[in-house]
Amino acid sequence: MRLLWTISIVPYLFWPANADFTFMQHRALSQHEAPPPAEFTVPFTAKVPRRKSKLATGRWEMRSFREATVSLDGANFETEYLTNITVGGQNFSVIVDTGSSDTWIIQKGFMCSDANGNPVSESTCAFGSQGFDREESKTFQGPFPNALCNLTYGSGFFLNGPIGFDNIAIGGLSVSHQEICLPTQARYEGDGIFSGILGLAFPAGINVFNTTVPANASDGNRLPFDPFFFSAVKEKKVKRPFFSVALNRGTFGQESNDQFDPNLGFLSFGGIAPVPVVNTSVTVPIQGYQGDSIFNSTPSDSPDAEFVFYTINVDSYTFPRSSGLLTASNNTILDTGTPVNIVPTDVAAAYTAAFNPPATLIPTTNGLQIYVVDCNATAPDFLVTIGNTTFSIDPQDQGPGTLAVDPDSVLVLGAVFLRNVVATFNPMAREVTLTQRTKY
Repeated sequence: MRLLWTISIVPYLFWPANADFTFMQHRALSQHEAPPPAEFTVPFTAKVPRRKSKLATGRWEMRSFREATVSLDGANFETEYLTNITVGGQNFSVIVDTGSSDTWIIQKGFMCSDANGNPVSESTCAFGSQGFDREESKTFQGPFPNALCNLTYGSGFFLNGPIGFDNIAIGGLSVSHQEICLPTQARYEGDGIFSGILGLAFPAGINVFNTTVPANASDGNRLPFDPFFFSAVKEKKVKRPFFSVALNRGTFGQESNDQFDPNLGFLSFGGIAPVPVVNTSVTVPIQGYQGDSIFNSTPSDSPDAEFVFYTINVDSYTFPRSSGLLTASNNTILDTGTPVNIVPTDVAAAYTAAFNPPATLIPTTNGLQIYVVDCNATAPDFLVTIGNTTFSIDPQDQGPGTLAVDPDSVLVLGAVFLRNVVATFNPMAREVTLTQRTKY
């Protein structure tokens, strides 16, 4: 889920949400060892010098999993985790996003517009390349008739354009004739590094519609198709139908010199990401949704519930001053594309008050409220219990930064949490395995 920020200070902690929920108690499916090494693994990026401990970990990972490892990069103060993708023989850097389903690459010659809809230069949208060139691909087919990809984001940013088919490869994993969104219009503010998004959530979340007019896009004419990983499973390109993610953290000091940091974790297809872990592990079910549309629905255990996101139960959050608070939630999304944890408002208020010195809640001109935490503040312990198993968040992931209050937000465990676990997603079995990482 790509949350687009309108403030310049990096958010590391919480985005509190006034979200209502009805808690449904699930038991953990199992508590067991992590899945086997991956068939295909790509490293993440983001561009600052790595600490010695990070370098040592990287040597261990590559030595043990050399044939199947692709790393992730980080950018924009670790609010983005990136990997390289090849579409029709053309290379791009994309955000890895378990909170959305669409894979898109901006198309060459796209029109960039400002907030009023007026055309501006392409550089204003700040993508990391000129975009996908249909004429340069020998395998592209399309565009698909009477179909529109229509993507909108919370800060008023949008992209839309046609749908096509092409071969997509990530590391050693390649899918032929994969449907992909190729926006030709954009209101966007990128970082000059990425050119699109790799969506890894369920087909029901695809934003493709049976229309050519953006205003006519609706749930009634939505055209779901298989995202990249679902296609890979159907084409039997992976022996084991799951993927896992391990996000590493950079440092604020490093990012202040260069916002791009290579080798910030791993995306693994067909197995577990190759980082050291401890024995704390649990597998829990993914929740479906039921309602008149995918965005007007509630979590449900019904057999006919529709799966959209990697939504799970959180048993509790534990921290100083958490006693007496209802901290459980059954609609929390695991999302690599969101840099912060979005938790119930009462939880965020109590937790940020436990900082030394406490955070300050400040209104902003755009109607949001933000928690401002002193860069030298001492962060209290923060534990997350899922499936009766408790995971810790390293204090390094809990400051400095700002926290925004958005009454319309869903609840999310984002990069702040995911940097502390290996998250293994099995959309076919509709379950997620979380394994605590060794401190690094």
